[in-house]
Order: sequence, then structure tokens, then C-alpha cells
Amino acid sequence: MALLTSPEAWAALATLTALEIVLGIDNVIFLSVLVSRLPEPQATRARQIGLALALIFRIALLSILFWLIGLTKPVITIMGNGFSWRDIILIGGGLFLIAKATHEIHAEIEAHDAAEEQKSGASNAFAWIIFQIIIIDLVFSLDSIITAIGMAEQIEIMIAAVIIACAVMYISSGPVAAFVAEHPTTKMLALAFLVMIGVALVADGFAFHIPRGYIYFSIVFAVAVEAFNILAKRNRMKGTRVITTRKQE
Repeated sequence: MALLTSPEAWAALATLTALEIVLGIDNVIFLSVLVSRLPEPQATRARQIGLALALIFRIALLSILFWLIGLTKPVITIMGNGFSWRDIILIGGGLFLIAKATHEIHAEIEAHDAAEEQKSGASNAFAWIIFQIIIIDLVFSLDSIITAIGMAEQIEIMIAAVIIACAVMYISSGPVAAFVAEHPTTKMLALAFLVMIGVALVADGFAFHIPRGYIYFSIVFAVAVEAFNILAKRNRMKGTRVITTRKQE
């Protein structure tokens, strides 16, 4: 009750929720790219499982708060530089993200036949995508929760912010995934974002922080340019249809 009547608590909740939503953009983009290769029923199911795991991992990490804080302490030293478990996980997760996005870009450029990609079976493809979602959810959850620990003092506020952010991610993931599937060029753009995000995670692991504001501004700018391209293409198609109709009349 004391938290409910505290302006400071509400301000911390609003700030932390906004930050968690911004950090969740990476997760939503990754999910959208991964499920784009699955049939619609499986894509929806994979997206729901991925977001549920994101929520579970975040709350689980909050429940082991004191152990998590210890992850920021150096455990190994290489050439005079100390690396904590958090650094190691961020570097590994960033490299995984770069490798995955690069592989997907290569597949898009080579334009592999979808039938060839499904030789291993739909169930195996679904299981492999869920496995990848689990790995990247762990990485994003770790980074997100460590940020939450640095911003708020009450675990109740942290859990509330995480739940609200995951709800927003769940609502937005469907439209984002549908948009990526409908417009192939946006998938290449999303994959480029994933490479950039992976580089940022690796840099964080090596104690070289790239301000997220730069990354998210570039994402917003690129998305705005792509939106204008899509709108222009749609208007050209409408104009072509109108001209064709008039000629037929």
C-alpha cells in the first residue's frame, strides 16, 4: 500500500516500464524474423511461446536478485581485462545474434527454395526456432533485468514493469511479424538491425558501451524511410491499376 501511494514509486514504475519496452524492441524484432519462415499457426504459437519464456526468464532472474548482482563481478582476467559472467553472456549472445542474422541474410540473398529448407520436417524446424528463442531470450532478459536493478530499489516495481513491458511486446509482436512477412524488404532491414544489436551486445561485454539512443534512432529513421518506400510503391500500384481500368473501359 505504501508503494501505491508513493509518487516516487509510480515515477520509477513509469520510467522503468518505458525502458523495458525499449529494450524489448530487440526481442520483438528477433522473434518476428525467426517466425517469418514458419506457417501461420506455428508462427503464432512460436511467438506466444517466445514471449511467455521472455516473461518467465525475467521474473525468474528477478527472484534470484542477489545472485544476479554477483554476475557483474569479474570471474576471469584476459590481458589485464576482467570479464564477469554478464560480460561473457553478452559477448556470446551478441556473437550468436550476428551469426544468426548473417546466416539469414545469406539465405535471403541466395533465395533458397522454401521446400528445401523444410526437408528436416516442420516439427524439427519449429523445435530449432524455439531453441534459438530460448537462447536469445536469456541474453535479452539478463541485460534487461540488470538494467532494472540499477534503476529501481523495490522488486515489486521491477516485476510490475517487466509484466507491463512483456504485455506490450505481446500486443506489438503480431503486427510486427505480419508486417515483416508481408514486406520482404523489411525483413532484410530487420536482419541488419539484428547485426547492429549483436555488435552492441559484444561491445557491452568488452566494456565499450554504445549508447542505445544512437541505435534506436537509426532504427526509427530507417523504418521511416522504408515506410515511405512502401507507401510510394502502394501508390504507384494503385495508379497502375487505375490506368489499366481506364484503358479497358
